Amino acid sequence: MAKTRQPQKRVLESFTIKGPDGVIKPGDTVLMMAPDSSKKPYVARVEEIEATGPQASQVKFKVRWYYRPEESIGGRRPFHGSKEVFLSDHYDSQSADTIEGKCYVHTFRDYTKLRSVSAEDFFCRFEYKSATGSFVPDRIAVFCKCEMPYNPDNLMIQCEDCSDWFHPSCVEI
Repeated sequence: MAKTRQPQKRVLESFTIKGPDGVIKPGDTVLMMAPDSSKKPYVARVEEIEATGPQASQVKFKVRWYYRPEESIGGRRPFHGSKEVFLSDHYDSQSADTIEGKCYVHTFRDYTKLRSVSAEDFFCRFEYKSATGSFVPDRIAVFCKCEMPYNPDNLMIQCEDCSDWFHPSCVEI
């Protein structure tokens, strides 16, 4: 009986796509096409790049997905920023053809220091456990009289007397 030959796999150090940020390496974050063109592209971190097939012509990306708040159990909350994503425990393998381009997922602290935010900039302050819907960390600091976590999309002002931070609407300004 003849043995079935397994396709030879080769791990790549990088892969080049069209566009200004054309070289993608493991550790980079990318935008990936959603199956429904009316939806926003998905955000993923590249874990590994693998080539198979004749002359290594089929390239697959092993990715770790970021979820948007509305894709998580519990949905979007008022303190979630418009550019917020959660690093999930959901891994997958995707064709290189589904990559739209590079994006940048910053830490929350680095994101709040950006001078300008582009369409490719996102921030992450939580890891998301997709099976249970739980977050790490499960608690974060709250501010203002409304006791909400900081949302970088909303203006806050610092009190000169106590140094606490408040939403102008919460202190009637």
